[in-house]
Amino acid sequence: MKYWCVLLLLVMSSALTKAQPVNDSLFAQLNKVIAQSHEFDATKEHALDSMRALFSKATTPNEQYTQALALYEAYKIYKFDSAFNYARVMETIAIQSQNGKKAVAARQQLAFVLLSAGKFSEAYSYLSSIQPQQLNDSSKADYYVLLGRYYYDLADYNSDEVYSEEYRAKGNRYLDTALHYLPTNSFEHIYYTVLRNLKSRQLEQANSYFQQLLTLPGLNDHQLAIVTSTLSHYYDLKHDAAKAIHYQLQAAIADIRSSTKETFATFNLAQLLYGQGDFEQASIYIQKAIDDASFYGARQRKVQVSAILPIIQGEKINYIEKQKQRWLYYALVVTSFLVILGCLIFIIYKQFTKLKKAEKAINEARNHLEEANAKLQAVNAQLQSVNHTLQDVNGKLEEANKIKEEYIGYFFNINAAFFEKLEKFKRQLDQKVADRKMEEIRLLANNINIRHEREELLTQFDKVFLKLFPTFVEEFNALFLEEDRIVLKSGELLNNELRMYALMRMGITENEKIAQILEYSIKTIYAYKTKIRNRTIVPKDDFDNRVMRIKSI
Repeated sequence: MKYWCVLLLLVMSSALTKAQPVNDSLFAQLNKVIAQSHEFDATKEHALDSMRALFSKATTPNEQYTQALALYEAYKIYKFDSAFNYARVMETIAIQSQNGKKAVAARQQLAFVLLSAGKFSEAYSYLSSIQPQQLNDSSKADYYVLLGRYYYDLADYNSDEVYSEEYRAKGNRYLDTALHYLPTNSFEHIYYTVLRNLKSRQLEQANSYFQQLLTLPGLNDHQLAIVTSTLSHYYDLKHDAAKAIHYQLQAAIADIRSSTKETFATFNLAQLLYGQGDFEQASIYIQKAIDDASFYGARQRKVQVSAILPIIQGEKINYIEKQKQRWLYYALVVTSFLVILGCLIFIIYKQFTKLKKAEKAINEARNHLEEANAKLQAVNAQLQSVNHTLQDVNGKLEEANKIKEEYIGYFFNINAAFFEKLEKFKRQLDQKVADRKMEEIRLLANNINIRHEREELLTQFDKVFLKLFPTFVEEFNALFLEEDRIVLKSGELLNNELRMYALMRMGITENEKIAQILEYSIKTIYAYKTKIRNRTIVPKDDFDNRVMRIKSI
């Protein structure tokens, strides 16, 4: 009975726990890359050391600017203060070199990192200092994208009904302008078109671009993270939590592999898991998001991310407490059940000895019955075998009777016609002899066309045979490929190849008789058969049997 107790406990346990998500390998993959994140960061730091060494060796302002820009690009999604410092270096070099274009580009870089760090006022001061009419198309695209992102982030930060819509509308307008300058079919043009549609809640229009984005060649990990994170947001808006989690997992994995610290992927993933009641994993990933925000140096984002951690941890504790209370309740229920079960076991044991004797008698009777059933089944099997044999014999007899009746009639008709022709010939011959017209007797004899009579005889045979076997030609051809099938001439019922197997189907299987009827040599008959068997799609040894199984009407 202990097995029943275990089963009951398992059932109760399943009632207590929430439905677990399907074991997705992406969770295991994410946990693995989180454990390896220090290795990815070490690789990043090694590359940064090499770049800093090149910067320190630069002598001319142009070289210094170029190396500072490379370091900025490496740091902008990795560490805020370093990216900010190198952008300031770029600005200083550009001002000292009196290079206006580079100075504007540096201010754009400064605006980007300040915006990434959540410093909206400082970012806007740099953006407002830029005169867009002085920029080329590429720089204009970057400038308007930054303005669009600025207002989108401001709308998300405020998250109210008063200002957010106004900020989002401004973001849409700036992004529309940026799209005008971005190259068509580029990653940036397609991605910001998707983002524009999502921000405007135009989900169907956004959906048509996602597959195009994912199939673009040469996407790096950071671009893949951006696309999959946005795709996760799309499915979140459509209330498809499973797919939203699936794509946010991919985004988090790609961000960690690329050592991206300026990211919302793990934060968004934690929120999605929290919404599904998976507090344990949500707390793991929110901690990772806090660590990334702290490392990047985005104080505002760290505050934003840290605010949700106590909520998740609190829900996790409440869930555990509820679980404990439920387990206690079910433990009491199980204990009561076990007491009642003990009483039932005692009663059942007393009845068990009586039942065992009855069971023995029943088993003996059942064994006798099984033996009788086995014998009966054997007899039934034999009867079925005999019945099948009789049915087969009856079918063949019935077919033979049909063939016999048809060909007896055919025989008498042929003979009657033959005797009529013979009687007519005899009368004509007697008349010619009586008139002593020897030349006409010779002509009369020469008019007898033996070949025509033989062909007429075979034509009559074809008609009678096809009357009995109307599907013979089709079924015979079904044993060959299309290009190897026999095609009859116009007005032809059977040709000699078909007649040879028609005679076999009628029971004339000796090659000598078939050769005599068709006026062929025995070698020719063998050659025909070999040629036909070589073309068939069925096993050669089974070909004759398949022909013999063609049914009459």
